[in-house]
Amino acid sequence: MEERRLGPVVGLGTWRTFDGDAELAGRIVDAAVAGGCRVVDTSPMYGAAEASLASALEGRREQVDLATKIWADSVAEGRTQFAAQLAWFGRVEIEQIHNLAAWESQLVWLEEERESGRIGRLGVTHYSPSAFGELGRALRTGRFATVQLPYNPAERECERELLPLAAELGVAVIAMRPLGSSSGRLLGLEPPARELEPLRAFGVETWAQALLKWALSDERIDLVIPATRRPEKARENASAGSRPWFGPEERRLVERLAA
Repeated sequence: MEERRLGPVVGLGTWRTFDGDAELAGRIVDAAVAGGCRVVDTSPMYGAAEASLASALEGRREQVDLATKIWADSVAEGRTQFAAQLAWFGRVEIEQIHNLAAWESQLVWLEEERESGRIGRLGVTHYSPSAFGELGRALRTGRFATVQLPYNPAERECERELLPLAAELGVAVIAMRPLGSSSGRLLGLEPPARELEPLRAFGVETWAQALLKWALSDERIDLVIPATRRPEKARENASAGSRPWFGPEERRLVERLAA
């Protein structure tokens, strides 16, 4: 699998997939790691996902880089979340401020934790284009190393300002929802196999792989974090992280199929 600034370009998301099922989480992590994935993204917002992931990583924490989040309106609550993360994982490779929640006040103490070595990189996230202006303001402070935002053929608003800004500032980009929103609409548009035939030479066998490779073919994207409840899909998704990448013609084909 190709590596960019955050390591292997396909990671693993946990939204609506790890909540309260440590056994399934373990099998999904097994498959993702076997496929070459390294970054696993989670959040206190995702119910029991952090706890399930911690159980899944027992005895093999070194196999993954943890990308989690602080999702809190107060510093006290944020510190409580971080204490739980340290108890579960020992260290956080990428700590993100979830949905810009109290980002200016949270950032102060998070920078101290980064300097202490308990955090590797600091990042910031948001899912809504209505918040992209504030997300850009946060990035312009120069205090964040990563940004997480939605990117797929149906959600391309970040191309206007945030992707160019991240490139200008040297901020690594994590694409959330690379397979579309939780409604499943984009994945549900899976075309007949013959429509994917022009993409076979790029290693694409499934519609999900086509969507992931579409995002990663923009080399400003450092990492995609698809979520799944099926271990075999985690392994399939990982296969989208290798060259060759799509050119403009192949990207347009995926966009047409996703319309």
